[in-house]
This record gives sequence, C-alpha cells and structure tokens, in this order.
Amino acid sequence: MANITDKIKSHYQHINGGDLEKYHCEEWGTDIYYKSTYAFKDESKIIELQTSGKIVDALVESIIVKARKADGSKMFHDADRITLLNEADPQVIVKVASAINNASATQKMSQEQIAKE
Repeated sequence: MANITDKIKSHYQHINGGDLEKYHCEEWGTDIYYKSTYAFKDESKIIELQTSGKIVDALVESIIVKARKADGSKMFHDADRITLLNEADPQVIVKVASAINNASATQKMSQEQIAKE
C-alpha cells in the first residue's frame, strides 16, 4: 500500500507528465512551450517577487523559469533576464507571461467545459 508521499508524487507526475502546451508568440516569431503546472521550487522566486511588489521582475522570472522549446529544454536562461527586462516589448512580456502563468486555470476551465458537454 502506498503511503501519502508516494500518492502525492504519483499525482504530481501524472499532471506534470503530459504534453507541453504551446503559445505562438507572433511578435517574436516563435512557439513557446510550457507545462500546465510547476513545482513550488520553480514558483517560489516568482511568488517572492510578486509579494515584494516587483511585478515586472516576477513576469520576466516566470518566462525564464517556465518557457520551453519544443523538446522541453529551457528557452531562456538567467543571462537573458537583462534582455527581457530592458530590450523586450513590455506588452509582449505581459502576453507571454500571462499565457504561461494561466495555463492551469485555462486547462481547468477547458476540462469543466468538456464535462458540461
């Protein structure tokens, strides 16, 4: 019989092991892939920045942490932070971060809509 931590890990592996979601960023001419959920260790710095009132930094951090290439590898690295903060269109940063950060809410809404039909 599995203990509670085994059940927790199994659930997380189940929800995190699916296909990557895709967002096409027209302005950047690329597809950005992301998961529907992330571990708290990945979310912790984003949450810390948000609670400190550093919303722009939190948006950029979420893109760095969560954006993936089609093969699942990271699209951005820490060194890209300066470019994203200083040389990227803020409206595009907001659009990309919103798509990535709202993935689980969008997925849940889609599942609820399917259940109703």
